[in-house]
Amino acid sequence: METTELKEKLKVQIIQFLNLTDLTPADIKDDEPLFGDGLGLDSIDSLELIVLLKREYGINIQDPKEGRKVLVDVNTMAAYIEQNGQK
Repeated sequence: METTELKEKLKVQIIQFLNLTDLTPADIKDDEPLFGDGLGLDSIDSLELIVLLKREYGINIQDPKEGRKVLVDVNTMAAYIEQNGQK
């Protein structure tokens, strides 16, 4: 899958998995931080994103430090999936 396609798919999945019904994929910028001042996600959301990565891409993140490095923004998540994904 091309990187641009993967990013768009990730945005849709983030909206679905986190039930962010007031957002569209166009509302999420590729380089916008997912947590804090960016999209404003919290620690519960990070757990949901880790489940998303495992279920959809076969990526198992168990180390919280690794999770913080991966769940920075859509760009970082897409790059990690391209390097480590199994599907």
